[in-house]
Amino acid sequence: MAYANPDALRSTEWLAERLDDPRVRILDGSFHVPGVGRDPRAEYRERHIPGAAFFDIDDIRDPAIDLPHMLPPAEIFAARIAALGIANGDTVVAYDAPGSAAAPRVWWTFRAFGHADVAVLDGGMEKWLAEGRLVTDRPPPIPPVSYAARFSGATVRSLEDLMFNLDTGAEQVIDARSPGRFAGTDPEPRPALQAGHIPGSLNLPFPAFMDPERHGTWRDADAIRTIFDEAGVDMARPIVGSCGSGVTACAIAFAAHLIGKDDAAVYDGSWAEWGNRRDTPVER
Repeated sequence: MAYANPDALRSTEWLAERLDDPRVRILDGSFHVPGVGRDPRAEYRERHIPGAAFFDIDDIRDPAIDLPHMLPPAEIFAARIAALGIANGDTVVAYDAPGSAAAPRVWWTFRAFGHADVAVLDGGMEKWLAEGRLVTDRPPPIPPVSYAARFSGATVRSLEDLMFNLDTGAEQVIDARSPGRFAGTDPEPRPALQAGHIPGSLNLPFPAFMDPERHGTWRDADAIRTIFDEAGVDMARPIVGSCGSGVTACAIAFAAHLIGKDDAAVYDGSWAEWGNRRDTPVER
């Protein structure tokens, strides 16, 4: 079965044919969790897809909130995106480095601010390199543009929303972390007061959606449906993705979007918030 929203995923062939198209703006959204010894901005400076700018998840955030990379106010997002040379009418294609899985976070962020023409590069930099395609260390030219953003919270969930959901059970919370972190037996990459998961949540580690035998490309629609089904997810009900800090949770929302569930939300604070409070219940 074909994807319900195929334009959300762009092939390396499609992008390679449009590297010189000024209306297609490419973003390297790579992100790595603390402790792995990788610097995504340094990796970007070393090599990136020609024309790509760097979308710094740790910079495009709300500076007033002491949590990692929470969504910024609309005016901050607009200023950062304009500084990357992106206009409202542009097609945005986000990719990430192997081991990153952060491109869906870029996709979700743009959509939260009203930019619908945004896609993920299927296979990201891993597939691009495997095919021997061009890379460069040169920074791209940044055209002078203006950008207007308007925030919509339809696909964003807060701590208060998740606490309320404990009583109602109206939304299924799907945790994209590893089974060990979900169970509370493996350590978190960030300091956390509590280990485990949000009561009642389901565990669906985000790598399940990507095929390692095909350079990390996304699995087909039937496979994605099966993955959700085997995790116990009822796709007829609302879902909310969660993870360590709101990055790989967006893979849950993106996978759901590919198969036609356009209202999947993300808990932006995720375990960085939930696991560092004394008033949040935890299951192990």
